[in-house]
Amino acid sequence: MAPSLVFKHYLKRLEAILGKIEIHRAECDNVFNASLYQDMFPLLQQAKVAIGFSLRACCPLAGMDIVTFKEDEMTLGAVRNELAATLAFIDKIPIENFDGHERRKVETVAGFAKHIMPGEEYYQLYALPNFMFHLSVVYAIARSKGVPLSKGDFDGYHEYPEGFRF
Repeated sequence: MAPSLVFKHYLKRLEAILGKIEIHRAECDNVFNASLYQDMFPLLQQAKVAIGFSLRACCPLAGMDIVTFKEDEMTLGAVRNELAATLAFIDKIPIENFDGHERRKVETVAGFAKHIMPGEEYYQLYALPNFMFHLSVVYAIARSKGVPLSKGDFDGYHEYPEGFRF
């Protein structure tokens, strides 16, 4: 499966999660500026980092220079704009561009460390886990603030009846 298909699926999940957060924002105390811990990014920044990781993964794996649709504004509207532009861009990358992505060499910076790694390692062990980390933190912050999300909102597959609780 082309990496772009995985990122597109989960970017659409992020889109749905942000929509649900917006619906319930009045009931949730300062959800967009909330973080899991004081030294962690708040929800909107976590979403922006996840979006950025999808481009940091798809572009080099498709043999392209990394692009960004980053907006300086830290608002839900700015995040939604970045997300829409990113989804549209990834959707236009021809699937065949990912042929041989496993063998491409990818250069990246992780924190203060510089790395060069084969594409498959970059995708499986670095880019995808980092994307999922930031997406999971968006979900966790929203849940901790009372947004009624389920596992189905995260993965798009699980279904539970209204009001179901474990």
